[in-house]
Amino acid sequence: MVRYKLIIFDLDGTILNTLDDLTDSLNYALDKSGYPLHTLEEVRSFVGNGIRKLIERGVPAGTNTESIDNVHRDFTEHYKIHCADKTKPYNGILELLNTLRECGCKTAVVSNKADYAVQELCIKYFTNLFNVSVGERSGILKKPSPDSVNEVIRQLKTNKEDVVYIGDSDVDIATAQNAGIDSIIVDWGFRERDYLKKMGAKVIVSNTDEIKKIILNEK
Repeated sequence: MVRYKLIIFDLDGTILNTLDDLTDSLNYALDKSGYPLHTLEEVRSFVGNGIRKLIERGVPAGTNTESIDNVHRDFTEHYKIHCADKTKPYNGILELLNTLRECGCKTAVVSNKADYAVQELCIKYFTNLFNVSVGERSGILKKPSPDSVNEVIRQLKTNKEDVVYIGDSDVDIATAQNAGIDSIIVDWGFRERDYLKKMGAKVIVSNTDEIKKIILNEK
């Protein structure tokens, strides 16, 4: 008897390690505008709130809106082509997803990543492993708004007590709280374990076996 019937995952830092490709595309766009580049660890601290916020955090302080728009455009053009150059699933994710599907669970992705990239990456790495995948789209509030999570729950006709959200950041913690559902937070992503505790994470895991045991009620 599974504990949850619908498992909704964040993408970046949770099921896919996308940091290298995000860094490369950001630095490409920054370099094109003559701005300083950033290290992998600096970019790690920028991600989690969508691409626009990534760009705003990456450009020098005081950069005007038109210049930010230019960097955003260059990033998007580069990332559309290079979003899967170095990206790969975290250890155990594919096995976890297959196990959940075999046990009858529904699975979905809700991400602040641009929707074009979410769809491409889910097809490339997770074909037929998600019932629904949703990225950032015009007119839809980003996480931590619960709107996309609630829409997935509605589409998949699941009661909220049967849903869990799995993510790696303070944004994911707040998203689950705002949606009124349980959360499982992973510590292998873009935020440190101590920070996640400080932000209110109640269940933190370090590997996919821990997730499986929680969802499948294994001891």
